[in-house]
Amino acid sequence: MASDPRDQPRTRPRRQPKSQQRPQPRQAEPDVRAEWRRAEVLEQLTAAGRENSAVTVMFHSAVAARQGLGATETKTLDLLQRGGPLTAKELAERTALAPASVTGLVDRLESKGFVRRVKHPTDKRRVLIEIRQERLTDLEEIFEDWAREVGELYEEFSTDELETVTRFLEGASERQRRAAARLSKD
Repeated sequence: MASDPRDQPRTRPRRQPKSQQRPQPRQAEPDVRAEWRRAEVLEQLTAAGRENSAVTVMFHSAVAARQGLGATETKTLDLLQRGGPLTAKELAERTALAPASVTGLVDRLESKGFVRRVKHPTDKRRVLIEIRQERLTDLEEIFEDWAREVGELYEEFSTDELETVTRFLEGASERQRRAAARLSKD
């Protein structure tokens, strides 16, 4: 006669060895590693940005010194080269310098032969500050070696990576331009 299972003593079910157990899904927990990694990358990016800023200022100061110019003067020449002839008011807006400072800056660049004041083609009351291209030949030669090295660096990045770097630099430049404008108002 078969015994009734309910009459048998109760025992706990045997556990399977870990190698045979199915993994239990883990509950979602905050990805602390991702947060830590982002904080670390932001710290590295900030340090690299500061280093880049420092070496950029040193480089442009050295370039300027070779030409008997100040760093602000060479950056103004760069601005005129990229933006074409500008009025003193436009230079003040783009450099975030006070109008009186721009006048002194243009006077110095003109006396050194790097720019000239010319009449505006459509508004005879306005004067444009125009770069003298023949004086930039020496500056262009100085930049050739550096431009070659930067070109080599570009080759280390994919097009998508370069687009990301460009987007970052444009955003950083715009924010720094606004910060400079705020400082010049104080």
